[in-house]
Amino acid sequence: MHPILAIVFLPLLAAIIGGLTNKAAPAVFTKSITTGALFISAALSWPIFLGFVAGTVEPQVVPVLQWVQSGTLSFDWSLRIDALTAVMLVVINTVSALVHLYSWGYMEEDPDQPRFFAYLSLFTFAMLMLVTADNLVQMFFGWEGVGLASYLLIGFWFKKPSANAAAIKAFVVNRVGDLGFMLGIFGTFLVFGTVSIPEILEAAPAMSGSDITFLGMRLYTMDILCILLFIGAMGKSAQLGLHTWLPDAMEGPTPVSALIHAATMVTAGVFMVCRLSPMFETAPTALMIVTFIGAATCFFAATIGTTQWDIKRVIAYSTCSQLGYMFFAAGVGAYGAAMFHLFTHAFFKALLFLGAGSVIHAMHHEQDMRYYGGLRKKIPITFWAMMAGTLAITGVGVLGFFGFAGFYSKDAILEAAFARGTNMSMFAFWMGAIAALLTSFYSWRLMFLTFWGKPRWIESEHIQHSVHKTPEEAGEDTTGGYHPHESPITMLIPLGVLTLGAIFAGYLFKYPFIDGSSEMVDPNGFWGASIYFNENLIHALHDVPLWVKLTATVVMLLGLFGAWLAYIKDTSIPGKFVEQFSLVHRFVYNKWYFDELYNTIFIKPAFWIGRLFWTRGDIGIIDRFGPNGAAWIVERGVGAAKRVQSGYLTSYALIMLLGLVAAITWILM
Repeated sequence: MHPILAIVFLPLLAAIIGGLTNKAAPAVFTKSITTGALFISAALSWPIFLGFVAGTVEPQVVPVLQWVQSGTLSFDWSLRIDALTAVMLVVINTVSALVHLYSWGYMEEDPDQPRFFAYLSLFTFAMLMLVTADNLVQMFFGWEGVGLASYLLIGFWFKKPSANAAAIKAFVVNRVGDLGFMLGIFGTFLVFGTVSIPEILEAAPAMSGSDITFLGMRLYTMDILCILLFIGAMGKSAQLGLHTWLPDAMEGPTPVSALIHAATMVTAGVFMVCRLSPMFETAPTALMIVTFIGAATCFFAATIGTTQWDIKRVIAYSTCSQLGYMFFAAGVGAYGAAMFHLFTHAFFKALLFLGAGSVIHAMHHEQDMRYYGGLRKKIPITFWAMMAGTLAITGVGVLGFFGFAGFYSKDAILEAAFARGTNMSMFAFWMGAIAALLTSFYSWRLMFLTFWGKPRWIESEHIQHSVHKTPEEAGEDTTGGYHPHESPITMLIPLGVLTLGAIFAGYLFKYPFIDGSSEMVDPNGFWGASIYFNENLIHALHDVPLWVKLTATVVMLLGLFGAWLAYIKDTSIPGKFVEQFSLVHRFVYNKWYFDELYNTIFIKPAFWIGRLFWTRGDIGIIDRFGPNGAAWIVERGVGAAKRVQSGYLTSYALIMLLGLVAAITWILM
């Protein structure tokens, strides 16, 4: 059996076993089956990835079964293995395996653990189906599968109204994006006559410059197709306009946040654009839109992250911002840099989410950073793990020597945007630079509020009222009788592994990802034909001026200094700033009022139309003249029949006589 079959189908098998046994078997059984399956998949994924890095593994397609034969539409269920797939396999399976292990400790007290672990494995299988797809329909199958699984995971605590609302919101917003994705798939089949990805990419260059009638207008064919496909990516990867579901998705358990929003579902859109990169390269207008949306999202989400108090929401908006980097990298043609940032981001963002979960666990489920403080000595392992994640996301490093993961991938994206040299790419460069400054600020703000300063959990009624300690248990404790505590070993091991990724992932893999080939072996390049590789852009990227190379480091230091000044040196500065710029702060704190805007122009009209059809249409017309009208006629008829049915023989004889007379009269007349 080919290893890819085990990699893909072991999580599905584990999900089925976990789902069917549920509470019929001990929770440890389901946890062991699902976690073991994911660790096996992860262990099998790394040799494939390293084989592509070393140039010892060749791309191949592994058939599973014949799927659809309908007229001119014909495709099989096959698993494609190339460098792009290999990157996603290690990202998905490694993070998912660690999240499974982490959940042993985090979800220990939850009575529905078997269901949770089954959902996690189902989600992983759907994502693996997406990234191994050899045709667009199979990709769409995985695309919708992760949408379903994310709905189940975000709303896992279904007795919590806010979790249900967040799950529905994620599902509905993604359906909007998925409509664009479906139209893109339909249009692609219409134009190319196939849904096979290799065949489409091979034929795409010949379609450059061709036009098509769309909505009564003659437009460039490839631009229309790629824009529609990108709308799907906007929904799945939470880009500006279809981003509103991502922060609310924090209502799910923290391991869900790490799995969905760090390494898997939200990166599906980036993967899709890179997979279809030869197609996007024939659509210059679509690439401009990708660049603009990515750059705008990068800046927009970073501004909001500077004002939030919920530790998970800060990291959620950080995810949204980092995805913007990946998209504008793809928009300027640096697909390798986009995938490199996806790869490094998976490690340090999963680390930050799981680290935040460890903090929340230590603080008895308190998520407001205003009630943290002074935790670095109470939970030192979590502190150092999150420190590594913060150094990685802010891009700390020394040029030409060593840097954390984000130092290489984020800098490569900014350099590629500058090297591209177009007006839109320069816009992306400056938006990315400003976002890097804001990223440094809100990341260090999170660290300072959480781990430095005086302990503020004594002021949190939620923590103190939820902890019942006797005076003897509290002893001479001066913090209200509650001590923050380090997480169990099952939560700390994943933090340790991800810390290594946050430190070394960028340094070890910068050459194959950015330059496209390993200096050690493969002259044909790491990426091969899996993405469009622009050699001229890569050469230009390495030759940008020194000030461009130093930009990310300078803005990182400015952000660090600003956060230190406001949250360590003089803690009155944030309050003074809010007072001085209250309108700006309110606008940013309320997420640029996107939710309120959508509520006004979409939600309220939709509810009004729904109520109109319900009260006037359904109740007022259909029910009134349909079932209710028929019931009224039957009721009146029954009343009349009851009067006739008196029970007296003489009455029946009289009615029969009258009927006979009427019949004879009618015949005679």
